[in-house]
Amino acid sequence: MLAGIGGFAAVLGLSACASSDSGQQAAATTTAAAGPPGSDSKLALVLLGTQAGPPVVPDRTGISTALVVDGTPYLVDCGRASVTQYRRSGLKFAALKNIFITHLHADHVADYYNFFMLGGGSDPKIDDAVSGPVQVYGPGPAGGLQPAFGGAPVPTAVPENPTPGLAELTRRCNEAFAYSNNVLMRDTGLQDTAAIAVVNEIALPPIGATFENTHPPTAPFPVMSDDRVRVTATLVPHGPVFPSFGFRFDTEYGSVTFSGDTAISDNLIELARGSDVLVHESVNIEGSQLSTAAKDHMIQSHTQVQEVGSVAERADVPKLVVSHVADFGPTTPNLDMTQWTNWAKQGYSGDVIIGNDLQTITVR
Repeated sequence: MLAGIGGFAAVLGLSACASSDSGQQAAATTTAAAGPPGSDSKLALVLLGTQAGPPVVPDRTGISTALVVDGTPYLVDCGRASVTQYRRSGLKFAALKNIFITHLHADHVADYYNFFMLGGGSDPKIDDAVSGPVQVYGPGPAGGLQPAFGGAPVPTAVPENPTPGLAELTRRCNEAFAYSNNVLMRDTGLQDTAAIAVVNEIALPPIGATFENTHPPTAPFPVMSDDRVRVTATLVPHGPVFPSFGFRFDTEYGSVTFSGDTAISDNLIELARGSDVLVHESVNIEGSQLSTAAKDHMIQSHTQVQEVGSVAERADVPKLVVSHVADFGPTTPNLDMTQWTNWAKQGYSGDVIIGNDLQTITVR
């Protein structure tokens, strides 16, 4: 019966509210096969998905990473098919109690609601399922839109509320799937999907940050803490997106910083300074035939793989994990791992890992 319920729920789709597909993944792992990933370590990274951007790549999954501390997962971003990858990895839905969203681009939230609607689509009393409360931390409303690239006229979606934050996104998803939720509660006795997430829009310090001033100099500021982690954040430059966060997780076993999507950022370097691991996004545009607008977006919003090593070096981080990757070069339909590793090592004296989907990296 539960399998039938999951099958019914899986056919529904609405961008951030629901999106789940996944091909076979080329998995590389550093942990034992027995037990959930990271179960034989104190602190581990599980790279659920490492693909950048909205376009669907059939054998890759959208950006999503679980930091596992003493067996407890903390999820950072929910890209396309990440809910499937979470199950495939062996992580337990019942253990998921904290999600962190770096920013509200679709490739970072495509499966966000699926963690509640599908991950919570079983009876938690008899099956592994997400159940509330799940604390979610992420951006509030942007407050405005910057002009289009080159001043081109473009439409505005939902002009009466064009820049919703994470709380409004969640509310709209709850409304969009109200019928499915209502039917399943009545027909199968499942939990109320709308009651699972507790959204915490991250308050910004008084530094004058706005959608027109997206990343003024920002000292790391607190987001949350519990008995395993202390999480701090900073604002990072991601083109016109506001707010866009980098996150740092400090534990008794070490520290891991996630860049989010960002161009080279002094804020991010300060946040990451002295971390054990920096998980940093990166793209390659050498030899690309991108349009002028697309190339400008890549330069203003992302860090080139040839420069990411210097970021880790400046932050004094001994291990760099490159994720949220995309190669726009002319001859690389798939990542050339050797070339990418050599690029990422430029200006860097530490260890480099080019992330793969479903890879587990032990920190301690």
